[in-house]
Parts: sequence; C-alpha cells; structure tokens
Amino acid sequence: MDRTQLLNKLWEYQQQFGYISNQAILEISKLLNVSNIEIESVISFYHFFHKTPTGKHLIYLNNSIISEFKGFDEVKTTFEKETGCTFNEPGNNEFTLLETSCIGLNDQEPAALINFQPFTDLTPKKVKLIIQKIKNGENVKDFCSKTISKIRFTPKNDKTVIFRNYRMGESLQQMQKFSPQQIIAKISKSKVQGCGGAFFPTGYKWQSCRNNEDDAKYIICNADEGEPGTFKDRALLQHLPGLLFEGMTIAGYATGAKEGIIYLRAEYFFILPELEALLQEFRNKNYLGKNILGINNFEFNIRIQMGAGSYVCGAASALIESLEGRRGEPPVRTHSATKHGYLQKPTVVNNVETLCYAARIIELGEDFFLNIGTPESPGTKLISISGDVAKPGIYEIEYGTSIRDLLGIEMSQATSPYFVQVSGPSGECINNTEFDRKICREDILCGGAFMVFNRNRDILQVLRNFMEFFKEESCGVCTPCRAGNYILTEKIKKIQRGLCAQEDVDEMKQWGKIIKLTSRCGLGKSSANTVTMAVDKFKDYFNVKIAPSNFNKTVEFDMEDAIHEFDSIIKETQL
Repeated sequence: MDRTQLLNKLWEYQQQFGYISNQAILEISKLLNVSNIEIESVISFYHFFHKTPTGKHLIYLNNSIISEFKGFDEVKTTFEKETGCTFNEPGNNEFTLLETSCIGLNDQEPAALINFQPFTDLTPKKVKLIIQKIKNGENVKDFCSKTISKIRFTPKNDKTVIFRNYRMGESLQQMQKFSPQQIIAKISKSKVQGCGGAFFPTGYKWQSCRNNEDDAKYIICNADEGEPGTFKDRALLQHLPGLLFEGMTIAGYATGAKEGIIYLRAEYFFILPELEALLQEFRNKNYLGKNILGINNFEFNIRIQMGAGSYVCGAASALIESLEGRRGEPPVRTHSATKHGYLQKPTVVNNVETLCYAARIIELGEDFFLNIGTPESPGTKLISISGDVAKPGIYEIEYGTSIRDLLGIEMSQATSPYFVQVSGPSGECINNTEFDRKICREDILCGGAFMVFNRNRDILQVLRNFMEFFKEESCGVCTPCRAGNYILTEKIKKIQRGLCAQEDVDEMKQWGKIIKLTSRCGLGKSSANTVTMAVDKFKDYFNVKIAPSNFNKTVEFDMEDAIHEFDSIIKETQL
C-alpha cells in the first residue's frame, strides 16, 4: 500500500469514527510512510474531511444561487430550528449542519446531503419530517430522495447520440473489429472534443498517449463535476454507467493503457454502490479483465476513487495530484499528462460525457456523428438546465441549437428569461439581446451548465453568490486569486449597499484582468469572467446602482466596514 491510497484510508477512518483523529493520522502515517504533517495538510485541503468529532448525522445544505432562489433561507432556518444547531458551527452528538457548494442537484433544489444521501425539493415541511424520522431512529438510506434527473429532450429523426437504446457490450463488440490505431482514427475523424470545458480534441489526446511507449499507462475519467449548475455527468452515471465503462475500455484499447480510474466527486457517494455492482457485472462478462472478448493481450480494469470536496480537483492536473494522495493544488505544468501524468506515466484524462461519446462513435460510426450538428461542431451536447424554467433537467441538443430554442415552449419553457449563465459561474453570461446566439464551438462554448434567470432576479445577488463560491474554493496558492476574489466579493457587497462609485466598477474590471493573467489554474483564469461581462452587458442596471460623481467623497469612508470587525469581536466576548 502506498500514498495513492491516502484518500481511501482517510475516508475509511472518517466513515468508521465520524472524523479523523490524531491517532488515526499516526496509524495512516505508519501504514503509508507519509509524515503526519503531510497528512494533516491533505485533510485541511478537502471540504469533507473533519479533524474534530461531528454529529451522527452530518447535513450538508447546498447554497448555490438556484437554491437561494428556490427557498434556501427558509429550509436553512427550519434545519436549525428542528436540530437545535447552527450552520457552520459545532453541532451536538446527533447533528452537524454545514453549507456546501453545488452538489449536482440543481434541477431539484433546494437539496441537501445527509450522511451523503440525497434529499431534494426541500421545503420547511419536508425538513421537519426528515428530522423527525431521524430522531425516531430511521436510517436515512431508507427514505432519501430518488435523484434520477429527467431527460427532457433528445433530437428527432434519429439524431440522438447519447440517450438512445443501450445494449451492454455493443460498443466493445464493434471495437474488436478495428485495430487500436483505427479506433483513434475514427475518434479523430469524428471531431469529438472534451466535454468538460476545455474542448480539447479527443483523438489528438489519445494519439499522444499511444505514441508514448511505457510499461504503464492510465485512463482517468474525470467525474468531479463541481461547476455550479452542472449535473449532466451525474445523469450519465445514473442512466448510462455501462456506456461510460465501455468508453474507458475503448480508450484503454486504443492507447495501450491497462488501468482506468474514475475520480468520483464525494457528493456522488450515493451512486457508488450501483457503479461498483455494474463493474463486477462487466468483469463477470469479460468486458473487463484479461483478454477482453478474446482479444489476446488486451487487459483493462477500472477502479473508482472517491474525491473529498474540492472544486479545483476538476482540473486535470489537480485531479492527478489528488489521485496521488496530495492536496489537489494545480502544479505548474511543464508537460502534458499524456507524457507524464498519473505517477509520471502517460495518462489520458477525459470527462464522463466525452467517454460516453467515444463509445457511441465506435458503436454507430463516425459518419453518423458527423451528420449531426454543424460542420465545425458535429454531434450533440448534453445541457443541464435549471432555474426559472418549467422543465429543469437534461437536454441532449444538436450543436447549433440557439439559446432562444432552448428557452422556448418545445424545450425548457423559461418564464420571462432575462439572462442565462452558460457553463456555470466561470462561463459566460448571456443577456436577452443575445438569445439568437447558438451553442457550438463557433459561437458559445458550453461545458454543460445552463442557468436561467427571469426579470425578478437580482443580478447582484447572482454575482455575489458566484464570487462567494470562488472565494471559498480558491486553493490560495496564487495571491492574486486568493485576494482578488475576496476583493471582488467585497466590491459587489458595496454596490448592494448603494456605496459604489464608478471607480469601484473600474477597479473590478482591473482586478478581473489581474486575476486572469496571474493565476496558475482554470479557477483563477475564469473566476472573474461573469462579473466583468455583467458590468458591460447590463450597463443600464449598473448605472442605476452607481452613485453620482459628486457623491464620491461621501462614500470614501465606509463606517459600517470600519467598525464591522470590532462589532463582531465585542459580540463574541459578550456571549
């Protein structure tokens, strides 16, 4: 056993005792030959690891912007009242209450995880019933919510790629008709690209890995979809996990890799038992293991590694650090993962959706894929729609579909849409003059999240929620990211209080540029995107919020800010 098992051992102790004690750290240190200090450093990095005892029932309430607009405050208050605890403070022997960022259930908000079991569409009445059942001794696994997202739309005229009939092993049966190099040629010809947000050509990545001869290669499935508003990978893991396994196996065959690892976000613990059961079925059918389908010397296996709560681990380089038992901090990249990735071996990191497309392309043929979508963006795309729509859920659309069509009566049925957030907080905000723009690589790149807001929603509340998220999720290594996201959050608060001058708006844009240019990873490079875009795209809104120039001297000194910390200290000493 080596350091790569560190996260597994930490989960093992926490699930057994409710937290990771100093004694546990000593035992793990001896077992894995990792220093106590390093282990404590890893524990402190991940949101879901605890070094102090928690209640028997650990409740994580999602605080995403969709949750805020669907009744978060009322649900939060009811949880506190019924449990006698306060959020984000030490609880009692029975309950601990914590807020957390998006848990991949935006179509069923407000939502919470109780001992990592999902509870969705929460109301004060539902919360009272849940807590009463827990107090009566019922196991949360016995009455948690069914979280299968609705597949709301698929293309007509046999243009559906993903959500069509699935027959176990069909893609693998087709795979064995071709050589590894022919498989890569088919993937390359299809023009399928990464679906997690980077949009890197999949065929090129596979070819690069295959070209590197080594005794060990790896296929890693990135199932750590932490971008708020995104839940299409969860839908795939619940609806079509076998298709994912086949896509990984095909990638292994094409590149020469023998081991696949699914890095599954901790928020999806409730899916793990079903995934493990299906993996065993694949092994029993010889779809995994040695000499798969009778192909000599073709060996491939898949294991699942649980994450522990870190947004930045969605980035490939940080994910690899996490898999190796370290803090998920993105390293300074000097090489491609296809040359020196996991354990310094050639590694392909693909998103869940990407691997599912790869399996379908081998099953259906690259020409089938190329005849759908646009010339530069062939195929379909999975979109997670939530917010002010009548039909939240999963939409498989042809590339080239317009925003207006997605919002229309035949699809999500949006109610008075004012703006749309595409690809989550790190993506692009679209105002209502841009609804004829299209989802495709030639126009709007969409990683999967599609949050709709109507005219009754406050733009500043949305922006503040987004920036609070980035402030919390920044790993802190890059000072401009750590400080800049905090400053942008404070600027938004200042606007909300009516104390903002034009200089503040100008500074927000400047900070956005600084954070983007000086940050190491994707979080910092994209965290200010929406704020800086919104200032330009909603000028009339911000002009109303900005104080007139002759008011500047009045707002230079902010009494509330000046005494806030002092007041907090005084209140604490009086408790």
